[in-house]
Amino acid sequence: MHYPIDDCGRVVQYDPAMWRELAERFYPDHEFRAGATGAALNNAELRLGTELPSDLRGLLAESDGITGEYGLGLVWPVARIVDDNLSFRSNDEFRRLYMAFDQLLFFGDAGNGDQFAFRLVSVLWDTDIYVWNHEDDSRTWVAPGLGKYLEWWAEGRIKT
Repeated sequence: MHYPIDDCGRVVQYDPAMWRELAERFYPDHEFRAGATGAALNNAELRLGTELPSDLRGLLAESDGITGEYGLGLVWPVARIVDDNLSFRSNDEFRRLYMAFDQLLFFGDAGNGDQFAFRLVSVLWDTDIYVWNHEDDSRTWVAPGLGKYLEWWAEGRIKT
């Protein structure tokens, strides 16, 4: 089934099974889980002090994370999203080594230490996806939305 994606990589029409089907189209051999509950997603937002980006929330409601070959965290489970983001934001050593992480919401990794994130702009999450390079602390745009991130990573168009 094909779902229309706008120029920003967002799925144009929401269907309750849309995100999982879209991801399964690109990643048929990846591990998908049962969706995160509304309570788990609400608790995550409470702990993080912000709403999750709507596309990420929709995907997590359908599959609480997507794991690839060798444990690659294409999209982390909601518990890891919360734990890793809170850890990065409160780690004293990271505060000395890196720019602040408060404006990023990490949700996945490249398997090499680099991590994928949404970026907070003012009080709203930008729909674009960025990669944080753990070696040089750069934050580089990689995709115009979660849908394109899934597609472009599968096609090898995203390099870290």
